[in-house]
Amino acid sequence: MAFVKNIPTNTITDAELFQAFKQNDDAQSLSILYQRYMDLVFGVCLKYLKDTAASKDAVMDIYVHINSKLKTHQVENFKGWLHIVAKNYCLMKLRSPKNMPTTEFDASFMQSVQNNHLANEVAEKELILLQMEACIETLIVEQKQTIKLFFLQQKCYNEIAEITGFEWSKVRSFIQNGKRNLKICMDNNAINLA
Repeated sequence: MAFVKNIPTNTITDAELFQAFKQNDDAQSLSILYQRYMDLVFGVCLKYLKDTAASKDAVMDIYVHINSKLKTHQVENFKGWLHIVAKNYCLMKLRSPKNMPTTEFDASFMQSVQNNHLANEVAEKELILLQMEACIETLIVEQKQTIKLFFLQQKCYNEIAEITGFEWSKVRSFIQNGKRNLKICMDNNAINLA
């Protein structure tokens, strides 16, 4: 899946191309480096997006994304880093509201008995949300911060690491432990709605 003409650059290492891009803002070096792994990026996108056209678009969007991101980041293993960026990009695409299925509301289906049932459901959900907010406040500061960024602001691990200054592995750990502690708190403080 070559989007651009192949350029014979087998003798130049990834690290050399990356340094040329960083030092001279050499777009051609980044282009050559990215072209080496476009098939990998396309494969990751196709795995998650399950659409060839959307995956091709994502490959181009990711190139634009990394072009600006690499100006401020030092990357030791470009291939591994690019794989993670592609995966996170696709996951964020899938989480976006425009990808959520919607249905048109038809008021003729509503009946007065259902109105009471819906009001009870809304009240029930409101109680659960209030309980969840209270449980989030019981988490340690790092877990609370990463949980809010991940679930409420829909940031990926890399973005959270960038925002908080925590290492990627610490972000992952804080989110996993925060989710576990949040579940324990919710279970221990379950509201009896029966």
